[in-house]
Amino acid sequence: MKRTTLFIILGVLLIGALGYYYWQRNIYSKDILKLEILGPEMVDLLEPVEYLVKYKNNGDTKLENPELIFEFPDYSIPDGEETLRITKTADELGGDIYPGEERTIIFKGRFLGKEGDTKTAKAYLSYKPKNLNARYESSTTFTSVLDNVPLTFEFDLPTKVDSGKEITFRLNYFSNANYPLSDLRVLVDYPADFEFVRSNPTPLDQGEWNIGLLNKAEGGRIQITGKISGAVGEEKILNARLGTWYDGEFVLLKEAIKGISIIEPTIYITQQINNNPGFVADPGDSLHYEIFFRNVGQDMLADMTMQVTLEGDSLDLSTLRTIDGTLEEGDNSILWDWRKISDLQLLSPQEEGKVEFWVKVKDDWAIGSTEDKNPQIKTNVYLSQVREEFVTKINSKLEISQKGFYEDEVFGNSGPIPPRVGQETSYTIMWQLKNYYNDVSGVTVKATLPDNVRLTGQIFPEDAAEKFTFDSNSRELVWNVGDLLVGQGVLNTPPSIVFQVKLTPAAYQRYQAATLVNQATVTGQDQWTGATIQDTDVALTTLLPSDPSITTSEGLVQ
Repeated sequence: MKRTTLFIILGVLLIGALGYYYWQRNIYSKDILKLEILGPEMVDLLEPVEYLVKYKNNGDTKLENPELIFEFPDYSIPDGEETLRITKTADELGGDIYPGEERTIIFKGRFLGKEGDTKTAKAYLSYKPKNLNARYESSTTFTSVLDNVPLTFEFDLPTKVDSGKEITFRLNYFSNANYPLSDLRVLVDYPADFEFVRSNPTPLDQGEWNIGLLNKAEGGRIQITGKISGAVGEEKILNARLGTWYDGEFVLLKEAIKGISIIEPTIYITQQINNNPGFVADPGDSLHYEIFFRNVGQDMLADMTMQVTLEGDSLDLSTLRTIDGTLEEGDNSILWDWRKISDLQLLSPQEEGKVEFWVKVKDDWAIGSTEDKNPQIKTNVYLSQVREEFVTKINSKLEISQKGFYEDEVFGNSGPIPPRVGQETSYTIMWQLKNYYNDVSGVTVKATLPDNVRLTGQIFPEDAAEKFTFDSNSRELVWNVGDLLVGQGVLNTPPSIVFQVKLTPAAYQRYQAATLVNQATVTGQDQWTGATIQDTDVALTTLLPSDPSITTSEGLVQ
């Protein structure tokens, strides 16, 4: 009996303690603290957003040691904060919250995401009512919708293509956001049976491009060339995504989707320039274009119009001319109408027609930096529903300048002026190079010395001597320059080498200008076109046109 009574007493005490604990916890209602978030219901990409967290003590008890946690929505950029979860201590909140007291605190930030995304902010306020040991927590949320993403991101490509035919399409992007977008990437998902050929700019891989920073009112273009294969009537889907990296995660900002239908080819278009389908142009070239179009379908083609549009800063459009085509002076497009071209009026199956025009490549055009390289001419041909693009690459321009001096500050020369038969006179020779439009590798300069001219061994700069050779048998001078970048010698000091020679004039040269160095030739391989390019400068004589101290009479052998 005693043991039973003891258990009963202990049970009553335990129940009483638990009851007191739960009574203490529930004598205070969390609803007494009103917590809310005020903010905009609709927001724009990267526009400043202001959240007003508002809380009020509606009870009769002081709330002690409050602590506020505010969580920004996913993919936010908080102002002045490094994390999305921000904690404000009691001191930062102004201490205890007294009955009837209302306070507010502001959080600012910006949002990333695509149009239609929901952005939910969260707030948690914990505190301890006076005279109670338990802590309470109130929470609330506020949801906004990303209503406007001021980015343009779209495909520019034909809706119908021939199976297996190489096509070029573009992805155009533009930002009108008031805040810079950084670390932008473009991802492209190709359909099955798509063969990637090339792109401009060069991708990180075949389906990803680094755009980097994009400010307001800035944009660009990605040009992709490839081949799509499929059955006639089959539809292929291209999907492209524009986004940015956020804490190692790709955040989608805009998406472009475009369908392409495989059609049976009806017209086959080819191009020749100067009778060569693979022509590579040089600065200053005159170009004769022939555009051929063949009916490869089974039906007659009638009443067609052809337009050719040329693109390229290197073209001198004032020289553009054609036969039976329509163009305006300075325009970059030519139009041929079926009323003037019989092959456009009616083209039977397997028959071929042709139009032609002429234009000149400029001798020179401006380059502002080493980024202005790899020039090309694009020919866009539009015939009925068919569009074809041809690209013609342009070689760089190498220039060599061969100069001679008697009066110079490099070596100092000696000997009679004018030169005399049988007596030695020394001269300073300078080779200078310029490279304009493309990177060039394997650049060498060559020239030969006459029999009565010899090297003295003086070369400047001294380290250039390692790349300078002379063959005593062939009497050939060779300067192995190596690689030249775009604009080298044009945008900066020309690469040069200076060497000294001595002339001993022969009797037959009396009263003549004696040759010091024969014609100089520079050659190199163009890294854009793959072609070997070269330039020459005339032989250098004792007349020394670059040395103002030498008159004509002083340049003739005595």
